[in-house]
Amino acid sequence: MSHPILIVEDVSKSYDGFKAISDLNFYLFEGELRTVIGPNGAGKSTFFDLITGRAKPDKGRIEFGASDAPTHDLTGLCEYEINRLGIGRKFQTPSVYVEHTVRDNLVLSLKGPRGVFASLFKRLNSADCDRIDELLKLIRLDGKRDWKAGLLAHGEKQWLEIGMLLAQEPKVLLVDEPAAGMSDEETHRTGELLISLAGKHSIIVIEHDMTFVKQIARDNPVTVLHQGHVLCEGKFEEVQSDPKVREVYLGRGKHGTR
Repeated sequence: MSHPILIVEDVSKSYDGFKAISDLNFYLFEGELRTVIGPNGAGKSTFFDLITGRAKPDKGRIEFGASDAPTHDLTGLCEYEINRLGIGRKFQTPSVYVEHTVRDNLVLSLKGPRGVFASLFKRLNSADCDRIDELLKLIRLDGKRDWKAGLLAHGEKQWLEIGMLLAQEPKVLLVDEPAAGMSDEETHRTGELLISLAGKHSIIVIEHDMTFVKQIARDNPVTVLHQGHVLCEGKFEEVQSDPKVREVYLGRGKHGTR
């Protein structure tokens, strides 16, 4: 993991005089699973918005590029252009096609310029079918492939959306609070899923549940945002014991605030 796939340097973003991001420096390395935590107003959502082109920085640079691919300046690109480069984002609330089956949700998400009608009625080749089967097993919904997505439990919808994201073959996954609203068992399974993806994908997870953060962090660094910049960065135990972090975030309880 010696090559940074995502570089954020000296980035700032203000809204009506409020500085949501302030001189932020952040580096994500290939194959890394990074967790980002922080209290209310820390700038976590704005951080994802800037990476994906939903918002534009007032200053600074955001660059994306794997070791075997050209580097791209993301600050001048639109959301769909950034997505096509290989950056996928999952929001906190799952967004699935509730009237379509689990399998069809994955078919609709396969990489390629396909509309809904074309995706559902196009004959899939053997590679596509193998990929769908692989994803169904990965997200543990193989036994519910023919269920309508709207009938799934909350956690299962979250897993399906992660599968839909993976179907697009992203290089970087941005995952926003995947454990929100889940049972303890669902939360643990979600952690196992994300851990299994590390190495194959570079992942940033925004999360509040410290038990979940501890599960997925392992030897990977945790970044703490506060007032739009990095307050602390290190292994989970180091971050957890940092007096500044305990004061602004961890001391406020298991889940904190957004």
